[in-house]
Amino acid sequence: MNNIAEVKLTYTTKVKASDREKITSSEKACQIFRPFFSDIMEYKEAFFVMYLNRANKVLGVIKISEGGCSGTVADGKIIFQGGLLANAQAMILCHNHPSGALIPSEADLKLTSKIVEFGKMIDLPILDHIILTEESYYSFADNNKIK
Repeated sequence: MNNIAEVKLTYTTKVKASDREKITSSEKACQIFRPFFSDIMEYKEAFFVMYLNRANKVLGVIKISEGGCSGTVADGKIIFQGGLLANAQAMILCHNHPSGALIPSEADLKLTSKIVEFGKMIDLPILDHIILTEESYYSFADNNKIK
């Protein structure tokens, strides 16, 4: 059986449960996401996901993709792989718009809808999708775009 690959699934944390940040609003989620974009905010687009436990405490943040100045590819399989691995109970999606535009693109709306629907099927809800810019943010949840 030396010609069969071994698959290892791991999730490791060094943060005590009592020390984890709790998400109580889109603004709080933005505060946590913003440092991940510090070097690229107005340079190129990236997509991150925050995984949460049942108490909406942050289990971790993962970079899903990094692209060019006008887009990046967010693969749903990778998004959910991390969530399942971390035994997440909910997720928050986030990407930046280097242009500074806060309006979601048609691609943003379609991707969000697709991810939200799959999350419902496997009982791993998407609480929000946030678009960050240097000066502000747009929350799909705050604007009733997550159903």
